[in-house]
Amino acid sequence: MASSSSSSPPPRRSVFDAAYIRAEFDGAGISPHFIPLIWKYVLQNPRCGDLDGVPSLPAAAYALLRNKFRPTTSTLTAAAESKDRTTTKLLIRLQNGESVEAVVMRYDTRLGKYDGKPRPGGVRSTLCVSSQVGCKMGCRFCATGTMGFKSNLSSGEIVEQLVHASRYSQIRNVVFMGMGEPLNNYTAVVEAIHVLTGPPFQLSPKRITVSTIMPAARAFPLGKLMNALQSYQNESKQTIFIEYIMLDGVNDQEQHAHQLGKLLETFKAVVNLIPFNPIGSSSNFKTSSDQSVKKFQKVLRGVYSIRTTVRQEMGQDIAGACGQLVVSLPDERSAGGATLLSDIEDLRI
Repeated sequence: MASSSSSSPPPRRSVFDAAYIRAEFDGAGISPHFIPLIWKYVLQNPRCGDLDGVPSLPAAAYALLRNKFRPTTSTLTAAAESKDRTTTKLLIRLQNGESVEAVVMRYDTRLGKYDGKPRPGGVRSTLCVSSQVGCKMGCRFCATGTMGFKSNLSSGEIVEQLVHASRYSQIRNVVFMGMGEPLNNYTAVVEAIHVLTGPPFQLSPKRITVSTIMPAARAFPLGKLMNALQSYQNESKQTIFIEYIMLDGVNDQEQHAHQLGKLLETFKAVVNLIPFNPIGSSSNFKTSSDQSVKKFQKVLRGVYSIRTTVRQEMGQDIAGACGQLVVSLPDERSAGGATLLSDIEDLRI
């Protein structure tokens, strides 16, 4: 008796995979104007199991959604809260079985200053999202680099991190500073940003930060990188935001501050100093002392008149601080203060 085998249908896609759902709607003769309504429904009902409850869609749209899409393809599997309750780290399982982390950080804008005056506003949240599972760059000061590269996230999987995070806090800013190098997943990152800046999310482009690149020096030598930044600034007239990770005894001395100052003195730039966050036995680097950081900042400000801030790290006790994301949730948490911080992502640059 002959037996026949049939291949299983392809997995349903995230409804937030914008290019895919637009193409499917176009092929079915359904107006793309309905797509933001679907996204709004999922955002307001993050635990919905299907899309039958989306109001006012054409009948053909419901059939298409049932066959080819899921409200979300990822699942929030765990969350860890920092001791001071300013940070929540989310563990998110993807449809392919891999996992990524995202971090919700709560700030009080009134604690920051602009032109020497306290900022208006109050408590609000920034979401740090991942763009890849693991990372190809292999930076020795970053825990994600120890994972190696596993896969790129789709644009929908990037957006879904905000959907999951919205269960914990209303998100005002998004920073691509989680797992992965964003520009190594360029198409999906750009598509996700287009979704986040449109309805129903409506995030301001000025409140989305893409943190990049950790260049391989042979492929992107410093001179070439600086020329690219100069061309960008000449064209856009925008201030350039420079992140500088400080490693004790490696690049945190006064001579290094002068080197950085001379490198940037022809630019309109803001420098954000990031003290190294411990990542366990996978790195031999150590955190710069507060004194070294202050001296470094003083040189940049005083000698080169470069606006310089220091990153206020959050979530170290849950391994949720910058450079610590490596798909793990701690069982124990160290003690922490109970104060909200001002947000570097709220700088007007």
